[in-house]
Amino acid sequence: MQYLNNAFVQFFELVHHGVAGVIPSKNVSYGIAIILVTLIIRIILLPLNIKQTKSSLVMSELQPETKKIQEKYKNDPQRAQQEMMKLYKEKGASPLSGCLPMLIQWPIFIALYYVFNNLHGIDGVHFLWINDLAKRDVILAVLSGLTTYFSGSLMMMSGDSAQAKQSTTMNVGMSIFMVFISWSLKSALVLYWVVNNLIQIAQTLVMKKVDKNKGNIKA
Repeated sequence: MQYLNNAFVQFFELVHHGVAGVIPSKNVSYGIAIILVTLIIRIILLPLNIKQTKSSLVMSELQPETKKIQEKYKNDPQRAQQEMMKLYKEKGASPLSGCLPMLIQWPIFIALYYVFNNLHGIDGVHFLWINDLAKRDVILAVLSGLTTYFSGSLMMMSGDSAQAKQSTTMNVGMSIFMVFISWSLKSALVLYWVVNNLIQIAQTLVMKKVDKNKGNIKA
């Protein structure tokens, strides 16, 4: 983990050095560098994120079929589970698809936590409405929770099934957790998380639009 942390420190400093060469003002360069680092990480993880987003969207589309299976085998839970897993396999979906992108982000989140905790250059630096990137910000904390919620809800299964309700509960819980944890973190790290969520939201909306257009063409 130490190797990953050091690699991220060098990576961020390299990006910031490039930005500072164009925009000397620290009150702009550090914020832009954080946004660029987020974009670069998202681009690197794009193939995996697209795959997992597609799987999540398929899971949502399969909700009516899974509900029928649950009703058909309501007296045989084991058979119902087997039939649903068979359906997921046929359609290339995974019940855990919505969680995987979040799990992948955690090692990166921890590495960036190390970066900003050891980066004294951001002390006293403000960006947009943020007074100090090295201190906490209530607006960012709220945005962290809201963007986490909307990012997750876009890939959640619809309906009133047990799985859908469980996914919704987990999403709400994670969003509330992110508000509290963001309130104790430096704004620089929370800014990364918010931008990351906004990119995920945009990506999911675009993929839903493309998927819908494909459906209309086939029809």
